[in-house]
Amino acid sequence: MTATGDTPRLRVVLVTGLSGGGKLSVLGALEDLGFETVDNPPVEMLADMVGRSERKLAIGVDARTRGFDAARVLETLAALRANPRLWPELVYVCADEATLLRRYTESRRRHPLAPQDRVSAGIAQEQALTAKLREAADLVVDTSDLPIGVMRRRIEQHFGADTAADRLAVTLVSFGYPQGLPREADLVFDSRFLRNPHYEPGLRPRTGLDPEVGAFIAADPDYATFFERVAELVEMLLPRFVQEGKKYATIAIGCTGGRHRSVYLVEKLAARLNSRPEAHRAAGETGGWRLHVMHRELAREAGTTATVDLAAQGGATQSGAAQSGTAQTGAFPSGTAQTGATPSGATSNERAASHRGGGVVTDDSLGAWPLPAQAQEA
Repeated sequence: MTATGDTPRLRVVLVTGLSGGGKLSVLGALEDLGFETVDNPPVEMLADMVGRSERKLAIGVDARTRGFDAARVLETLAALRANPRLWPELVYVCADEATLLRRYTESRRRHPLAPQDRVSAGIAQEQALTAKLREAADLVVDTSDLPIGVMRRRIEQHFGADTAADRLAVTLVSFGYPQGLPREADLVFDSRFLRNPHYEPGLRPRTGLDPEVGAFIAADPDYATFFERVAELVEMLLPRFVQEGKKYATIAIGCTGGRHRSVYLVEKLAARLNSRPEAHRAAGETGGWRLHVMHRELAREAGTTATVDLAAQGGATQSGAAQSGTAQTGAFPSGTAQTGATPSGATSNERAASHRGGGVVTDDSLGAWPLPAQAQEA
């Protein structure tokens, strides 16, 4: 993204949210991407700090900040957006109350807004104070059930590629309903009415990345109609999202376990969206989108995760995980998941590892929240 002429716009990210939600971890991920990071400067200093910066900047602002007021933060953000030299965005980091309570219990920290009261009282007060910021946020990151490594990968996807600045970042997520809805989802589709491969002994250990599982799901008499209507709705909405200036869109498809039907449908939808010209717009062109795929429950099964980013080749970024610890992720430029030539008895996890070989970028930072006590924000 450029300002007048060929001068690139300075990227500025304001990171706010709930204490204990993971704001420091998001700032750390941005720092690893080359951002200069500052946590909790006085609100009245924000505009001057941005004006003096010569490199992309990430600033943490929350209820602990001196002079904090959501309305003042939004006024400052509006002023930054009016500057053609800048490219400002607001990120809101949070977690549900049960998760925050658990993190405070494990870290033995007091809530900054309720040092002499119950933690739950501080959480409620902070939610009220920051509600307008959540509504105005360009990106909401809910870390309640998000492994640390996946969170970092999401930040990298959204902020690591300035060349894709003018393109809508579309994330397709498969999930299992018993583990809860993805809270960041803009659209949610329920595929539980399709027949379930889980009840077929030969298919149960496999996933929606396996062609045998896909064939079983596609044979359902209502599959074709359902998929076509979902795809048509998404294809109608995404251009409108781009027109209204939306920067991120998350589309979630769920099933009972999050391993078979939802995975297969997300893969098929990614392939279809990737076949459209909007997915292949050159860097700097407006009106396009960049695809990312995440299989949430598969990622949770693994101790590590791997991501293959083929956006430069017109493919989708895909995230998943294998039971063996090697992620079953990625797509070839056609957008269709490939499994490679391996023995017919191999699982999708083994085939995914086989065809990618050494080309996988592995993130070993997956772990359970909370962070160690010394890294928790107050």
